Amino acid sequence: MTRRFSLCVLAGTLLAGCGSNATVKRYPMQGEVIALDAATHNATIKHGKIEGWMDAMTMEYTIKPDSDFNKLHIGDHIRATVVVQDPVYWVTDVKVTAP
Repeated sequence: MTRRFSLCVLAGTLLAGCGSNATVKRYPMQGEVIALDAATHNATIKHGKIEGWMDAMTMEYTIKPDSDFNKLHIGDHIRATVVVQDPVYWVTDVKVTAP
């Protein structure tokens, strides 16, 4: 019984550590808010090239935290940080800027 308990504890520890090895990368982004979805806190952003990650394009991003999403309006020009933790990505540190 003790051996089975030890194996369960070991397996749980190994499984808990699996997600902690995912690399988190951050990239600066500049773009324009094209659309907002309040239900999902997603913004469609037309952005320039994000060095080291992707070319210029228009795509949907989840905005975190809620306070960053709540300050956005369609047509806003923004500077922000894209956080990538494959396969998940989101936008944070949003600053509304002049066009």
